[in-house]
Amino acid sequence: MSQRRHLPVRRAVVAGALTFCAAALTAFPSHAAPVAGSADSGSTAGSSSGSAILPTPIPTPTGLAALAAAVTQTGKPYLWGGTGPDAWDCSGLVQWAFRQAGVRLPRTTWEQAEVGARIPLWALAPGDIVVLNPDASHIGIYAGFGQVFNAYGRGVPVGLAPLSQFHIYSIRRF
Repeated sequence: MSQRRHLPVRRAVVAGALTFCAAALTAFPSHAAPVAGSADSGSTAGSSSGSAILPTPIPTPTGLAALAAAVTQTGKPYLWGGTGPDAWDCSGLVQWAFRQAGVRLPRTTWEQAEVGARIPLWALAPGDIVVLNPDASHIGIYAGFGQVFNAYGRGVPVGLAPLSQFHIYSIRRF
């Protein structure tokens, strides 16, 4: 299927995400302390995406667009080293989904665990990347309601799994 056919769907997903985020940000207190790496903080440190990320439980349009793309792969088989379109491994799925949202991620789980803005657990929001297991050997996209969307392993089709069954190594946001 050509990318042109997907553009209206992507635009609709991003437009909906932007509307949600704009409404949520109006509820965010204007007197809140700036985030390290933001223009107001005086720090030069920032995320690899080039913009400051507020550590709030508010989804980003990019994360929601990546989650929407990933969900289109529901039911496809797991394949170690799989980069689609017929089968996926966990990092291949995350890389592809974020590419659909305009973010180029590295290929492996361990490399993906180092990019984006680090987010605390209390600020976890749908569309955030969750790096899982004590050794950072698994990765998925948080879908909300305690669920992670991922390519889990052999014999398990791409889909949702309870986040509670994993150890969270880190959370990354774009």
